[in-house]
Amino acid sequence: MRLSHAGSTASVRFDDSNLVGSAGLVPVVAVAQGCGLGALADQHVRLPGPGGANPGAKVTTVVAAMVAGADSISDCDRLRHGGMGRLFDRVLAPSTVGTFLRSFTFGHVRQLDAVLSRFTAALTRASPVLPGLDQGCFIDVDDTAKATYGHAKEGVGFGHAKVVGLNALLATMSTSAAAPLIISTRLRGGTANSARGAGRFVTDAVGTARRAGATGQVTVRTDSGFYTHAVISACARAGATFSVTARLDTAVRAAVEAIPETAWTPIKYPRAVLDPDTGTWISDAEVAETTHTAFTGSRHPKAHQVTARLIVRRVRRLDPATPGQDQLFPTWRHHPIFTDTDLPTLHAEVVHRRHAIVEQVIADLKGGPLAHLPSGRFPANAAWLALAAISHNLLRAAGTLAGGHHTRARPATLRARLVNIPARIARSARRITMHLPTHWPWRTAFEQLHTAALHPT
Repeated sequence: MRLSHAGSTASVRFDDSNLVGSAGLVPVVAVAQGCGLGALADQHVRLPGPGGANPGAKVTTVVAAMVAGADSISDCDRLRHGGMGRLFDRVLAPSTVGTFLRSFTFGHVRQLDAVLSRFTAALTRASPVLPGLDQGCFIDVDDTAKATYGHAKEGVGFGHAKVVGLNALLATMSTSAAAPLIISTRLRGGTANSARGAGRFVTDAVGTARRAGATGQVTVRTDSGFYTHAVISACARAGATFSVTARLDTAVRAAVEAIPETAWTPIKYPRAVLDPDTGTWISDAEVAETTHTAFTGSRHPKAHQVTARLIVRRVRRLDPATPGQDQLFPTWRHHPIFTDTDLPTLHAEVVHRRHAIVEQVIADLKGGPLAHLPSGRFPANAAWLALAAISHNLLRAAGTLAGGHHTRARPATLRARLVNIPARIARSARRITMHLPTHWPWRTAFEQLHTAALHPT
């Protein structure tokens, strides 16, 4: 590929008021409007002062800008170019959005959490974004450190991830046939440990899943940072099962060491090798199960004790051997899972490892609207995180309406293929026609999304 040598390509003029750079926002905003995003914000978000007027218009402006790729408040200006004013009403300026975000307190952020919960439930009813939700779903909880720079941001600290910044707690909901949605968020100070406030957070997440239509079994999966009585008891009160990576404390180590050698079963990995002589699978991992009672230490009252299954995966430790000297006996690294699910042992271990799907969601956020925490005010950044979750779910719904491989595509792919498409606007007989580029590779997907959003049957 190289530049055309034609002289007409050497000049640039920003003089066409009928062009837009993100034509895909039309069907996406139609989906948001059909699911009542602006109405939900008007109903639940009530801010004091001049910044609190018209919350629905401001929330929709920020979410639409994030869908198009905004990662800062000033990026909301990308909605005010060319012919965008002919396609959308009530597109607000970045200064207005900044005043709106700075008006938030912690209680108002909780109001925005209510909008996220109800909007996600509306998306599941309006699109096939979570097929199989009535048969069961998984809620994955994890936290991440978001680095910040400078000394002006409230709440910044040096946390367990060895990062100076703020800590974000997220919960995603997924099924075996669908990519995850974000159902709950919580921004915390940079010094917060993983389990701070996680019990209440899990309760809220399960409530959102039920509101969205999760009538089947709900399983909460977490890593060892959430191996606490508060999290597990919250699952029990909410009627959800749990699958939590257990910390290798003294009690868990004793339970693992008590497992007889005959109880270990090799895992059939996709790349494991079948031994033709013995007919067994040669792999470096084995799984066994026992029963364990957690939280029996002196710090825990007897009422906090929980007895459930302890499923352990052990992986051979590959220590460098001295040349000419074989290893006398194998050594292992153990990965215990504390769970009350009724799945078979091997299947329960495989299902728990799929908890890592939440890491991809975190990466998508950090590569998109959460690339920055744009304000010096802590509640404003907490509101920004909740709005980023709404934009993520809206993009996921748009991908499912587009169909094909877009149903599981990453948000960056959906932005490039379905949202940020240039178009020229023409108006005739009070009807607007968007003229898009010829030979657009994903034309069929865009037309399917446009039809589903603006002309539903």
